[in-house]
Order: sequence, then structure tokens, then C-alpha cells
Amino acid sequence: MAQGSGDQRAVGTADPEDSSPNMIVYRKIEDIITKMQDDKTGGVPIRTVKSFLSKIPSVVTGTDIVQWLMKNLSIEDPVEAIHLGSLIAAQGYIFPISDHVLSMKDDGTFYRFQAPYFWPSNCWEPENTDYAIYLCKRTMQNKARLELADYEAENLARLQRAFARKWEFIFMQAEAQVKIDRKKDKTERKILDSQERAFWDVHRPVPGCVNTTEMDIRKCRRLKNPQKVKKSVYGVAEEPQTQSPVHMPSQPVRKTTKEDIRKQITFLNAQIDRHCLKMSKVAESKEPSQQRVKRWGFSFDEMLKDQVGRDQFLRFLESEFSSENLRFWLAVQDLKKQPLQDVAKRVEEIWQEFLSPGAPSAINLDSHSYEITSQNLKEGGRYTYEDAQEHIYKLMKSDSYARFLRSNAYQDLLLAKKKGKSLAGKRLTGLMQSS
Repeated sequence: MAQGSGDQRAVGTADPEDSSPNMIVYRKIEDIITKMQDDKTGGVPIRTVKSFLSKIPSVVTGTDIVQWLMKNLSIEDPVEAIHLGSLIAAQGYIFPISDHVLSMKDDGTFYRFQAPYFWPSNCWEPENTDYAIYLCKRTMQNKARLELADYEAENLARLQRAFARKWEFIFMQAEAQVKIDRKKDKTERKILDSQERAFWDVHRPVPGCVNTTEMDIRKCRRLKNPQKVKKSVYGVAEEPQTQSPVHMPSQPVRKTTKEDIRKQITFLNAQIDRHCLKMSKVAESKEPSQQRVKRWGFSFDEMLKDQVGRDQFLRFLESEFSSENLRFWLAVQDLKKQPLQDVAKRVEEIWQEFLSPGAPSAINLDSHSYEITSQNLKEGGRYTYEDAQEHIYKLMKSDSYARFLRSNAYQDLLLAKKKGKSLAGKRLTGLMQSS
């Protein structure tokens, strides 16, 4: 990523066809971004913000961006401006400096503009080897802001297994990149680090986020010009691959056959497999990190938001023969997401399982909540059990959750993660020394 913000749109002089749908969208967005950064025509104010013991260079706030969009694009509804800002951020042109999720918020959240070198109009198709170099480089830089997130650490482990034979080469490339970065100015390095991170947030997004670069049949026009596509971010040559049917020189116009369609489908499937990490699926391991386990102790809500945390809490409740409370709470949460035609049936199922006389998993409700729930049952809506759910939530939070944090199960898991982290650090040190 040595090129940084100094490179302009001239990077990649051989642009794809300007008439392609993607390029039309990119050019429109880039025109907006260019105007947004132009101080002479009333652009968004870019400033350096002082924080405790440090400075945050070249940032704008979400509020400034939303107001600029409303003023300069004649948008009356703030929600529409936020939506447009989120679409621009999803393509990587603007990004939050402290979050991997590329979205726009109308508040004081700090954002930074992406360098033109990393704009999607340059037709980046980064390989998994590039991603491996980037993640490996992050592990070598002893900065809190560069610490790998859980999903990134899991992806790094998967890549290390996938590229076991060439990992020494990847490690050397990452080491060389780190040496180059250390020669740069501290402020410039901080900006470039964030821009590089945002680039990979677009191409290898957080689990659950929309991937705007995913392979799409409608986007395959640019694949007809393979020489115009940047394949490697760090200039690492990939192993030679067989040229695909779509990459063959154009032939005289003829009728498309079933064999042509079959070959195109085969090629697209190969492309999807090659970029299998683009959806950033978590690794097979379900073990939570130490930071994740600690977060469960911050609040009851933090634990409920985490699937693994809920599973551990459910096991604890089962050991105390009170798992019906959490199962009821989860069932009501699921009820709120059900299609309208399934709501009445699901309401009756929950009643029979948890609240009816002689229910197999009866929960302990006070008389007031039970009476309100019985009345709501006549309507059979999504929020029939709202009062009962709130009562059970408070019961678990004040009683079961406190006991869970004091339990041997939680304490053992916390200690195990600490020991695991120490062993992992020793293994990483050994790997670096051997390389």
C-alpha cells in the first residue's frame, strides 16, 4: 500500500469501459466525493481533532457529511441523506475510522476519505494472498488500533492453513511492507493504515455485512478485459491459472449455445470459490476470544447479543434447572421476526410450552404479568408476550446472570482464554524466529 493518498485517479491508466453499469455509478460517486473535498466550493471541513494524549488527523464528522449532502444535492429528508451516505460508504469512498462496519451515522462519529488509489473504479480484485500479507503485517505492528478483530484472526488462521507451503514467502512480504511503513511520517502512516483497513473492509467485510464486491453475473462485463483488472494489491504474482472461456479474445458474432452457457457457469463458480473468504465466514472453531468472554461481564445485554455467550448462559441455567426462562425469552424474540401468517400459530405454541396449565417448561410469572398476557392472547399479535418477556428478563438479569458471572463455568472459561492467549503468543514468537 506504499502508493497511498498521493496517487490519483491516473492509477491504472487502462480503465474499463466507462459505459459499464458499475463505472457509471463509480464516476457519479467520485464526482460527489471530489466536490465534498473541495474547500473552494464549500466542501466538508476536514480537520485534525485533538484527543487525550494524541491527535486524530484528516477527519470529518457524520453530521457534516449528512448536512453537506442535504445542502448540495437538494435532499430534504435527513433519512434519505443518511441512506445515500451509507451507500457511498459501502463502496469504500468514505469510512469510519474506528469501526469495520461501513455505514453512515448522523452524529459526531469521525470519518475519513479513502485515497483515490483504493477507489473501486480502479477495478481491484485482490487475491487471498494479498489478504494474508495484510493480516500478517497487522500482527507485526504493536499498535492497539491495528489489533486483529475476532473474525480477522479466524480468517488469518484459515489462510495460514490454506497457504501453508508458501507461508514463509507471505511472511517475508509482510515483513518488507512493515519496514517500508516504518520509514513514513507518523501522521501519514496513521492515515494510510486506516485507508488500507477500509479497503479490506470492502473486499473482506465483517460477517453479516453486505459485500458490494461479490461476484455477480451482471458485473461480468469487466471480466472481458482481464488486462485492465488489478489482480494483486502488493504486486505478488499468483500461480498461473488456465485462461477462462470468458477471457478468450472476442470471436465473430454467433448464436450462444448450451455449451457456452455451461462454460460460463463453470467459470463463475470457480471465481466464487477463489474468493471464498469474501463473506468473511467465521472459522470452524467456536471458541471465543478472551476479549469476547470479558465483554459478557460488562452487562447482561452484551452477553445476550453474543450467540456463544447465550449458549454458555443456557448451559449454566440447565445446570440450575431454570433454562426455560432463557428459552422463553428467545422464543418471544423469534416470534417478533415471524411472518404475519405464522404469528398466531407460534403464539399458541409458546403458550402451550411455557404458560398453559401443566406446561412442560412452565415459567414463573407474577399474577399481574400473567393476567395481562392472558388478555393479549385473545389478539394473538407479535407482542402478546411483551410483559411476560420483560418480567423474565429482569428476573434473569437480577438473579441468574449475577450467579453465572460468579460461577466456576464462567471463571474457568476466562482463565482458559488467558492461558490460551499466552500460549498463542509463544507460538507466534516461535514462528517469527523460525522465519
